[in-house]
Amino acid sequence: DRATAEALVADLRRLGVERLRFGVSWADFFGDGGPDWYDWLIPELARHFDLLPCFSYTPPSLGETPSTASPPRDLRAYADFIDQCITRYGAHFEYVELWNEPNNVLEWNYALDSSWTKFCEMIGAAANWARQRGKKTVLGGVSPIDPNWVRVMFRNGLMPYIDVVGVHAFPGSYDVCGDSCHDQIQRVIDVLREEGHPGEVWLTETGYSTWRHDEYAQVDLAAGIQDLPVGRIYWLTLRDLAGDRPSMAGLHNDPRDYHFGIQDQHGRPKLLYRLWSDGGLDAVRAAARWPTRAPSREPFTLVTGGAGFVGSNLVSRLAREGRRVRIVDNLARPGVEKNLEWLRSQHGEAIEFVPCDLRDRHVLNHAVEGATQIFHLAGQVAVTTSLEDPISDFEINLAGSVNVLEAARRQKQVPGVVFASTNKVYGGLEDVALEVADRRYQPVDPAYLHHGVGEHRPLDFHSPYGCSKGGADQYIIDYARCMGVPSVVFRMSCIYGPRQFGTEDQGWVAHFLIRAMRGEPITLYGDGMQVRDILHVDDLLDAYLLAEKNLARFSGRVFNMGGGPANTISLLQLLDWIAELEGRKPEVDFGGWRPGDQRYYVSDTRRFTEASGWRARIAARDGVADLHRWLRDSYVVPVAARPAAPAPVELACASNA
Repeated sequence: DRATAEALVADLRRLGVERLRFGVSWADFFGDGGPDWYDWLIPELARHFDLLPCFSYTPPSLGETPSTASPPRDLRAYADFIDQCITRYGAHFEYVELWNEPNNVLEWNYALDSSWTKFCEMIGAAANWARQRGKKTVLGGVSPIDPNWVRVMFRNGLMPYIDVVGVHAFPGSYDVCGDSCHDQIQRVIDVLREEGHPGEVWLTETGYSTWRHDEYAQVDLAAGIQDLPVGRIYWLTLRDLAGDRPSMAGLHNDPRDYHFGIQDQHGRPKLLYRLWSDGGLDAVRAAARWPTRAPSREPFTLVTGGAGFVGSNLVSRLAREGRRVRIVDNLARPGVEKNLEWLRSQHGEAIEFVPCDLRDRHVLNHAVEGATQIFHLAGQVAVTTSLEDPISDFEINLAGSVNVLEAARRQKQVPGVVFASTNKVYGGLEDVALEVADRRYQPVDPAYLHHGVGEHRPLDFHSPYGCSKGGADQYIIDYARCMGVPSVVFRMSCIYGPRQFGTEDQGWVAHFLIRAMRGEPITLYGDGMQVRDILHVDDLLDAYLLAEKNLARFSGRVFNMGGGPANTISLLQLLDWIAELEGRKPEVDFGGWRPGDQRYYVSDTRRFTEASGWRARIAARDGVADLHRWLRDSYVVPVAARPAAPAPVELACASNA
């Protein structure tokens, strides 16, 4: 639809894209609304880009068989179609690409044309006519790259009508292991020169499928292809294929087909898009140098989610103490790449980065090998996201945690595991009677009021997020009991502090501050009298390191972790503090209550205090001022430009955003 196309154009322009290759389906053109669609689309695209239209797909009614990959019964009908399109749209492009992947049976059924003689007759007629109409011709991208197939095109007499040879390359996705992409392309160039052909080779499709959730590999490919011996490179594609649509291989017959975008199917940017849009291709090339690995004989501490908010603070603390740290992170969450760059600039070779998603247990096993201690902080951290995509939430939080435990227990020297769980395992606390005092909720029961929620509280998982984190919580405990993996679980309340970028998934304290500092309105769900205990990240790190030090004694135990009764705050109270820090009151909108939202949650931390001597050192008010100062001094918050629509905030109190 037009709105989607306009949104895609806007996203491409943010990348600075100047040239665009797009498909013109012969089959769709003669379907209902086909000419009207292209009459709008092609001039619209030409306003912004230098266009390369690729004309392919036989109308089934015209084919030898009723398939878009079939040769047409009348081979010259394709030339007539090209002539019609040049007449109609020729002012908008210089080159025409004739067919797509003709050595791929899904695109050209060579079972009906084993020597490609029909193909060459069809393309030759179209190319000859296109040239007479003033256009230059591109031979549809060869996939896989096959110099011998190009020789067949010479033998069949096609190449005198061709100006450019297109090739497709998908290293790590479709292409088989063997020669490098550079060498494969060079052999096609060699064939052209041997035959005396002056044309260039263009890489008309390349990309990487993130179907294994390995977004960093997409970045690595984008950086590496820029030095290939080709005249042009076209990346496939901006957005993932929608899950309810079939690819050429059919509906989900090949999962790779659905994940080539640099945005997901809903338009959410992947790592490559974020780097490219923020810093151009120079930033992409720089990011390709991030991964580092130390010799396996050197001991190291492994932090999953080490580029996240809590993780980056922990990695920095460990590195300052002289420890070697290995970060395992998929860099899927916006902002974490900035944390990784900061860690590298601060600590250099003291840290390693291994791009890895918890769902890829094979890469994870390799990353864990040799670790002496694991801090497992990675996860999906938003209740709202878990409601939208419970399967991914389960795979990341529960299955991913089991993958970490399995990788740990298979080591010769089993490392300990400190796990970041969540207070959401206790559910909505609906049975805790509350009253209102000074614009905030508080428990009627003095025990809850003075101490908070203790570990004796029955588990009551609410939401897919609560289920996945709660399930992982229990697996961690059971692996300590049954599998010999020394483990400690922290059920955490609201953590805040520097390096928290305050997206909806990354903490409501920072989120409120950032929106207020930008002059943007804040939306509160409910009445704003909800109360949480908040804990500065530095105090949390103290707890983590004490747990590690006492792991033999603490293994298999659960501790609630937060600021406790001395560091409670209501949403309305935080807004008052922000007004004092900013010198003006933030604009506030109110939304309805959400299911399962706790009106009151405060951690009872006495169990951990009694076991370790730990206490929260940073008072809530001082900590909020510290975060405000960091946001200001680190230029995380630009000068407010204009009011924005209210943004909802999730009061998830998640563990490791």
